[in-house]
Amino acid sequence: MRQGIRRCGRVAIMGPPNAGKSTLLNSLLGQKVAIVTPRAQTTRNQITGILTNPSAQIIFMDTPGLSQVRGRLSKTMAQAVWQSLAQADVILPVLDAHLYVRRPEFLERDLAPVAGALSNDDRPVIAVANKIDLFAKSRMLPLLARLQDVWPRAEIFPVSALNRDGLPELVRLVEDRLPEGSAQYPGDQLSTAPLRFMVAEIVREKLFLRLREEVPYGVAVEVERWEEDPGREQTMIYAVIYVARSVHKAMVIGKGGAGIKQTGTEARRDVIELVGGKVHLELWVKVRENRTEDPAFLREQAFV
Repeated sequence: MRQGIRRCGRVAIMGPPNAGKSTLLNSLLGQKVAIVTPRAQTTRNQITGILTNPSAQIIFMDTPGLSQVRGRLSKTMAQAVWQSLAQADVILPVLDAHLYVRRPEFLERDLAPVAGALSNDDRPVIAVANKIDLFAKSRMLPLLARLQDVWPRAEIFPVSALNRDGLPELVRLVEDRLPEGSAQYPGDQLSTAPLRFMVAEIVREKLFLRLREEVPYGVAVEVERWEEDPGREQTMIYAVIYVARSVHKAMVIGKGGAGIKQTGTEARRDVIELVGGKVHLELWVKVRENRTEDPAFLREQAFV
C-alpha cells in the first residue's frame, strides 16, 4: 500500500446518457479505461477506475446512463447504476451543460430520477456540469444558478472533460469529501476490469464508431480465447461478436469482409497499447437471437 494515503473511498459516476461520464473517467485517470462513442448507453457495466495521488486514492465507478429505454438489458444496466450508488462514499452525477443551455426544458427531466433518488441521502453530491467548452461563458452563471435551484443540496462544479478544464480542481474537491482510510489497491493499478473485458469493450467501441446508428442495439463482444505465443512474442486473442439477426451479421462483416477487417485493425491498435506488446486479434460474428432478453447470456456478458 502507498505510504502517505490519508483518504480513500468510492465515487459513483452516474447520470443521463451521453453526458460524458466515460470521457470524464478517462480524463481523470489520464488513460483510457472506458470506451467512448456518440451513441447513448455505450457503457453497460460498472467500470472501475482508480486514481492514486500522494494523499488519497479515489475509486471511480463509471455506470451506464439512466434512461427510459425498456427491456431486460436496460433493467440490468439500471441495476449496475444503483449497485454502484449503494457502494459510494461520494456521488458524482455528470450532466450535459451544453444540452441544457440549448434545451433548458430537458434539465428537470434528466435530473428528476437522480435528484429524487438522492433526496434523503446525506452523502456528498458533486454535480459535474460537463461540456462547458461548447458554449459562451456568458451563459454559464445562469445555468449554474438554475442547476442549484433544481438541486439545492448538490455542489455544482463546471468542467470540460474533453479538454480537462477544471479537472485538477474537481479531483481536489472529491478528495476533500472522501472518508479517511488507507489505499485499497496498489498505486499503479488503474482499473479492476480484467484485460479480456477491456479488449471486448475496445472491439465494441470500434463497431459503434464505424457503424454509428446502424449498429444494432445490444451487440455484444466476448473474448473466447487468449493465448501467449512465446515464439512470436505476441498475444493471440480470438473474439466473437454476437448479433441478433443475420442482417446485422452482414452489416458487421461488410462487403467482402472489409467492415470486420477495419474493426479489427482499429481495435488492434488500442489493444497493443493496453497489453504492451505485439497482438494478433481475430474476430468473427455469430447470430444469437433474443440475447438481450436472455438472463443467462446477460450473466455471461457480466451485465448482471
